Amino acid sequence: MQGMKPTEDRELLNEEKDRRMHERFMRQAIELARRSVDQGGGPFGAVIVKDGQVVATGHNRVVPSCDPTAHAEVTAIRAAAEALGSFDLSGCEIYTSCEPCPMCLGAIYWARIDRMYYGCDQQDAARIGFDDSFIYREIALDPAQRRLRSCRLLADEAREAFRAWEAKPDKTEY
Repeated sequence: MQGMKPTEDRELLNEEKDRRMHERFMRQAIELARRSVDQGGGPFGAVIVKDGQVVATGHNRVVPSCDPTAHAEVTAIRAAAEALGSFDLSGCEIYTSCEPCPMCLGAIYWARIDRMYYGCDQQDAARIGFDDSFIYREIALDPAQRRLRSCRLLADEAREAFRAWEAKPDKTEY
């Protein structure tokens, strides 16, 4: 795929047959991004694949659904988890039309998706008004230094839920 680093290319796209398969799924993500624009969403699409089969797709629905978390990757992850009956998407790969924002990247990690392929990068997104660089900078700061004013309250009381979690013998860890 154009724009991949040579080491990534060798590791992820080691055979021409694999390359064609990956490109087919990426083209599907790109088509979802195009359709999303037509439907009033942002220009982002995502496809989740397991064992060479599409499990779920998603496209940006932030504006149509009035949901700031309805990014393509998140909607695809939600659909895949429902389709597979599990929050653990190990064994899956995600194809996304653009390098994920911090929220989506976090969701990809939490879902335990094995591999990610993306089309546009952060700089491409920033050029059309989707600049997430400030979020990356904010995350690295101490909470007291962030633009989002925050104040820690009732930490001891809040830890009660953590203690209950720790003591719960039949919890499902994630």
